Amino acid sequence: MGPDAYRTAGLSEAITALGSTVEDLGNLSPADVTVPAPRNPLVHDLARTVGWTQTLMQAAQTHAPRGRPIFLGGDHALAAGTIAGMAAHAQSIGKPFFLLWLDAHTDIHTPDTTDSGNLHGTPVGYFTGRPGFDAFPPLPAPVAHENICMIGLRSVDPSEHDHLADSPMTLLDMRAIDENGIAAPLAAFLDKVAAEDGMLHVSLDVDFLDPAIAPGVGTTVPGGATVREAHLIMEMVCDSGRLCSLDLVELNPFMDERGKTANLMVDLTASLLGRRVFDRLNRSVRM
Repeated sequence: MGPDAYRTAGLSEAITALGSTVEDLGNLSPADVTVPAPRNPLVHDLARTVGWTQTLMQAAQTHAPRGRPIFLGGDHALAAGTIAGMAAHAQSIGKPFFLLWLDAHTDIHTPDTTDSGNLHGTPVGYFTGRPGFDAFPPLPAPVAHENICMIGLRSVDPSEHDHLADSPMTLLDMRAIDENGIAAPLAAFLDKVAAEDGMLHVSLDVDFLDPAIAPGVGTTVPGGATVREAHLIMEMVCDSGRLCSLDLVELNPFMDERGKTANLMVDLTASLLGRRVFDRLNRSVRM
């Protein structure tokens, strides 16, 4: 139901108002695949998740040459396919690939390490090349840790924490944001993307935001980003000129309050694609 909620909230209209052309390719379906039983008996929906990964990886590679894909979907498991596909596209045109991951969770488990069995906790593990994804499509272009920036973290399992302890990822939990703000570390990451002439994918999970402003998600974690913090990130990424693709995930319309979350996500997308209150470069200054 998430994609239709974004459509109802006016996502296409918000983008066309900014001067872009929108082509709605409709809803996709997971490939029909057969997979062996998972080694971890807690894992569920393995075949369906693998099928979605295959479909979305192919969709990303097919449509990325034609424009800037925006992937709308349910849980963050879809990023396994979208990001793997976009990384493969970047490799095919000789560009470094970077990822800005906006989420309360790191989602870097594997099917073998998850203790919930929920594969929405594993996409980062997949596209960074962790072992344990035998049932999934072969990974054409693993995403390097040093090319990933995660912002908004506040729910990280001990095994994920241990795996990331020595990682070169840029990791900003909410305490780091409270103490030092978002602008400086994000600017440093975006400078790196620009220095390497890279392509940047943004993966935006509703639970990145504080549930007080975005209640329409099944994985609420208190203490998330504010409206202004989220818009600042979108505006800075837009200013960088490096955005190549976007995920909008985890919206659950049944838990939303009269479209509050869907409308905010549409507004954030508009900021990411160029909506401004003022043009900072041309605004006159009066003394």
